[in-house]
Amino acid sequence: MRRRFRWDKKYLYWGITAFCVIACAIVFYMALNYLPLLVSAVKSVVSILSPFIWGLVITYLLSPVMQAMERSLFRPLGERVYKKNKKKAGRFARNFSVLASELILLAVIAALVYLILPQLYSSVETIVANSGTYITHLSDWAAGLMADYPALGELLSQLLTGTSQSLDDIFGWLRDSILPQLGSFVTNLTSGLYYVVMGVYNLIIGIIVSVYILSNMEAFGAAAKRLLYCVFTVEAAERIRDATVFVDKTFMGFINGKLLDSAIIGLICYIVCALLRMPYALLVSVIIGVTNIIPFFGPFVGAVPSCLIILMVDPVKCLIFIIFIIILQQVDGNIIGPKILGNSIGINGFWVMFSIILGAGLFGFWGMLLGVPVFVVIYAAVNGHIVRKLKRSNLPWEVDDYRDLDHIDPITRTAVKKAPPEGDAQEEK
Repeated sequence: MRRRFRWDKKYLYWGITAFCVIACAIVFYMALNYLPLLVSAVKSVVSILSPFIWGLVITYLLSPVMQAMERSLFRPLGERVYKKNKKKAGRFARNFSVLASELILLAVIAALVYLILPQLYSSVETIVANSGTYITHLSDWAAGLMADYPALGELLSQLLTGTSQSLDDIFGWLRDSILPQLGSFVTNLTSGLYYVVMGVYNLIIGIIVSVYILSNMEAFGAAAKRLLYCVFTVEAAERIRDATVFVDKTFMGFINGKLLDSAIIGLICYIVCALLRMPYALLVSVIIGVTNIIPFFGPFVGAVPSCLIILMVDPVKCLIFIIFIIILQQVDGNIIGPKILGNSIGINGFWVMFSIILGAGLFGFWGMLLGVPVFVVIYAAVNGHIVRKLKRSNLPWEVDDYRDLDHIDPITRTAVKKAPPEGDAQEEK
């Protein structure tokens, strides 16, 4: 009799695993060979879908505003207008909430375009036009300062001797090398009309996309949840939903908090600079406000070009501006920032600096801006995994349990602390 062939699940599992490993190795090898083409294709797809990406970003930023207006203003109004029809009242509230939030966005953009941008361009143009005068004025001021303080002049001469440069050489370099670059910079700004048009196009399409998404948020959310529970198990889907809520809370709290904090800092900077009659008060305040969005390094990034701009016009006011910026950043770091951001970051300052440097090296400005919340999410995920694994092993999971740890008792699974030094023990007695 012929014996019936029997499938051995163990060998079948090994065969499938080996096939998957080989297939993944081939795919990885091909990806490395065609990596430039793959990157180019991804960039092309992102460029094509950029209006929709803008729309998603606008939706994400406007959804809290829309929901707040719907909940506190338009829903009560809709219930009064349509007393017997809740469906019409809900539609009324949603439509007007979306319209109001989009109008707020357009009002902010219009304010930036018509109030700030022309003055910024005028300030930059004035700096370039008068840069020769500013350099001469700065050179005369430095020469007078060294004439009044000979010791300072000797020290500066010793420093410049090592580089084989004199003060006249430095100012000549500024006049001959830096100023032409500033002129070409303004020319490039003027010739960048294409990018401005593409930005306006992406913004318009993005606003239209955001209107569709905001108007049907519940439908999109329901479709995403259905797909989630279709692909994953209930337990995995619940963990993914919890992680999504945490990511949303972290990003929304951080971004909104930093935007509000930077707007307040920029406004305070403009008011004080205007009262002190600082040159280019609006340009300097915009630089300080925009760079303040970057955690940790933002104040330094914005203070350096602002000080250089004021230094070319009035060195004494530059010194006053430096003192003011130091005071402003102390107030922001100790009072305004903590009040607005609260504990939205929740990680050590070392990790904040690490995430900013890593993000800037990988993704430039956007990496500096979003590096902190991304790292917070990764940090929370790793920490949660560590806590779950320690709990499953019946081990202490709090960080404080491992301070001054000598060993873990293998029977009771409790942390045993190191014995204090003899001097400390005697003092305790």
